Amino acid sequence: QVQLVESGGGLVQPGGSLRLSCAASGSISSIYAMGWYRQAPGKERELVARIRSGASTNYADSVKGRFTISRDNARNTVYLRMNSLKPEDTAVYYCNLRGVVETLERIYWGQGTQVTVSS
Repeated sequence: QVQLVESGGGLVQPGGSLRLSCAASGSISSIYAMGWYRQAPGKERELVARIRSGASTNYADSVKGRFTISRDNARNTVYLRMNSLKPEDTAVYYCNLRGVVETLERIYWGQGTQVTVSS
């Protein structure tokens, strides 16, 4: 059983910063990529940022230059540093992991953490 535990969401004023964390636990043989997605009310879930096993990253255009994804391989933890937050960043943020568990490639999701940007 693989679990993704997220933390760090909350309410922040426009221009503020937050850092999200996601720790993966369980019988994971290898991790191909970890990332963050978000879903705002009435919208589809979208990729925010992803970091692959080789440390390459990609970001949504809307967050480039403001968000930074990083990973602690020893702890199977991924972080999302969010700076210069805007009201349009308000959403539920979900951690995502793609890797090998019990010889099969699988995808897992966290439970989501709310980020609200408002004055």
